[in-house]
Amino acid sequence: MENVVIIGTGPAGYTAAIYAARADLKPLILTGSQPGGQLTTTTDVENFPGFPEGVMGPDLMFKMQEQAMKFGARIDFKTVETINRNEDGTFDIICGAETIQSKTVIVASGASARYLGLPGELELTKGGAGLTACATCDGAFYRDVPVCVIGGGDSACEEATFLTKFASKVYLIHRRDELRASKVMAKRALEHEKVEMIWNSTIGEYLLNDEGKIKGVKLVNTVDGSESELPVNAVFMAIGHTPNTGFLNGLVELDESGYAIQLPGQTATKTPGIYAAGDVADTQYRQAITAAGQGCAAALEAERYIADQED
Repeated sequence: MENVVIIGTGPAGYTAAIYAARADLKPLILTGSQPGGQLTTTTDVENFPGFPEGVMGPDLMFKMQEQAMKFGARIDFKTVETINRNEDGTFDIICGAETIQSKTVIVASGASARYLGLPGELELTKGGAGLTACATCDGAFYRDVPVCVIGGGDSACEEATFLTKFASKVYLIHRRDELRASKVMAKRALEHEKVEMIWNSTIGEYLLNDEGKIKGVKLVNTVDGSESELPVNAVFMAIGHTPNTGFLNGLVELDESGYAIQLPGQTATKTPGIYAAGDVADTQYRQAITAAGQGCAAALEAERYIADQED
């Protein structure tokens, strides 16, 4: 019987593991299919406190992993299929043919950014090739060059407006002729002198230079199918995220987009003993530092829950 099983190995999962391990709970971390989470697809991370010169995303995750293991956390490279709650309040965590039992579960499985499904996309998200889903993370790397944002909702408008601080030009590409964003967010983007709308269009192909980095995109008109090329140095995807919550088996309440719902002011969920931390529950910030903070909170809450149960 485990004390704490942590599902996911991003900043939320590893921070939860550090705190739980230091509390002598000997947590077990299950990595899932992407050990290290989304930050392993990011090159330079310049906004994580304590690294004034920046740090590579994979390096930051490895340092967190080392710190967790130093205090006694254990890592198993398994993917969770489902979770069941037993009559005594403990949990069965099903990983293929293996069942792991635990007193508490911290869900830190994150959310996956949606992309267009074009050939070569996965490789372009690595190594600073110019395809990303986080303007806050990567916008500063594209100063004084043209970039584009894909999407039509609040996130797309917010990212486009944010990028005007750095880019020489921001093209906002939307497949329809009207934005889905709120009037305030849409107005802010549309009225900015650096933002140019490209309506009724999507990307059909990423155009690369000799170094394998984005130098432009091939636009496809969604009305007449016509094609054209747009020179940009980066593509920022803002068509939403898919939270990794499909394995929770009804034990955690989800919002209409599938994000885990926490109890007010806590990381606890509707089921005692299950906690949600980081991007799996965060629809607002989606930053490594906020995920780490929630991981800390989840571990502290789990520690108190176990102590209360023992009392």
